[in-house]
Parts: sequence; C-alpha cells; structure tokens
Amino acid sequence: MKYVLVTGAYGGIGQETVKLLKQKGYGVIALDRNIKEKEENVYPFKVDLTNEDEIKAIKNEIKKITPELYAIIHYAGIYMLDSLFEMPSNDFDKIFKINVYGVYYVNKHFQEFLHKGSKILITTSELAPLDPLPFTGIYAITKSALDKYAYSLRMEAQLLGISVSVLRAGAIKTNMLNVSTEALNVFCQKTKLYNCNAKKFKEIVDNVEAKSVSPTKIAKKSVKIIEKNNPRFAYSINRNFLLKLLNVLPKRIQLFIIRRILK
Repeated sequence: MKYVLVTGAYGGIGQETVKLLKQKGYGVIALDRNIKEKEENVYPFKVDLTNEDEIKAIKNEIKKITPELYAIIHYAGIYMLDSLFEMPSNDFDKIFKINVYGVYYVNKHFQEFLHKGSKILITTSELAPLDPLPFTGIYAITKSALDKYAYSLRMEAQLLGISVSVLRAGAIKTNMLNVSTEALNVFCQKTKLYNCNAKKFKEIVDNVEAKSVSPTKIAKKSVKIIEKNNPRFAYSINRNFLLKLLNVLPKRIQLFIIRRILK
C-alpha cells in the first residue's frame, strides 16, 4: 500500500482528499489540530504544525505505520485580511508560522520518509504569482513566499528524484471562504485609516469570491497531480479573470486603477 501524508486533513479540502485517497486504495497519514476517530487506512495525528517539537515527536509513531511516503500534500493554512500599517505584530508572526513555517517543518522532518519518485504538493494561491491587492497583502506575501520556497525546494529535491509542485487555487467553498468574508467585515469596522476604501473593497471581494469551486474539485485535482509520473511545477484552478487582466498591465497602471476604485 502507498501512503500519503496530508496536512490540514480535517478541513474542507483535506477531508475530501482523504476520502478520495482512501477510495483509491491509499493509506493516509492525516495531520491536523482537530482530528476525528481513526478509520480504515486513515491514521489521524493531532499536531500543531507551527510547533517543530510536536512534528518531530510523531515521527516514530508514523514509522510504525509506514517507513515510506508516496506523497505529502499540504493544505494547512490560514487567511488574514488587514492593512500592513495596522495589523498587530503577533498576527504578522502567526500567518507566517502557519502558512510558511508549517510546510517547511513537515518537509524537513519527513524527508527521510520520501524516496525516488515521491511527490510533494503544496497549496499556495492564485495570488502567489500576482501583484498583491490592498488589504490582502499579508496573505499574498505568505503565499508568494511559499511559492518561491516550493520552487527552490523543487530545484534541490529533483536531485534526489523527488518532485515538488504547487497548486495555485482561487476561491474555494470552504470554511476559509467564510473566514475571508468575516475578516473583511471585521477590517471594515476596525480600520481607522481606510474606512471608505475598505467598504468599496468589500464589494470587489464579494464579487471575486462568488466565483468559487467545491473542495471536491480541488481534491480530485490534487490526487491527479500526485499520480502523474512527472508533474510540472505549477497547476492552477479557478483563477479570476479580472485579477489576471489587472496583472498584465504595467504596475503604475495597476496602482492608478486601484486608487480610482478605492478612493
């Protein structure tokens, strides 16, 4: 049996992926902060991915299940929306620890489980290769850093016969989408610098996030990627046309458009 480690395994996309992997005959090592009961061929591990010691501590338990991993799929992450002038310093630290450090810790400590032909799939964002929009900057910064980390890791891992890919997904119908909407509502209420701008921005975000896809679609795409013999580096799903169009323009034009829309 081939085993796949999934982080964020009990979130919306994670649960759908675990279910699909199980149906296809894989064993699943399911990591999350909130877990469910063990089921056939699914092994849950409660772990805080920002705590390196906790990740190291579960390695021996996982070795009792399997000494090798066919793939690692990273879904764990959080969304934040705030202005870079106003956001609390602890929030700045928190989003980097979860979105970037968590991936780094897992790959670092489970590298010994990987072998020639193993795959690593990291979920970044459609925003990763794009210029950030105002107020979503902190999320885009972490996902851009993660995207660059993934490419750097791919450069090195290829020498070991290990493939690294990213899935740049747009809006998805999960709890994170609800969190996104709530974060924007909170921001609109608390910001002292951008009151009018934030309300206009909320209208834009609501339109963008209305075009969302199901977590099942992301799960199918993820499994399809790890089953490829030679997966390419980047895959995209549900990218927003207007965001892509905006990024085709020179940066000075992008800035001008944002000023005109939000002022």
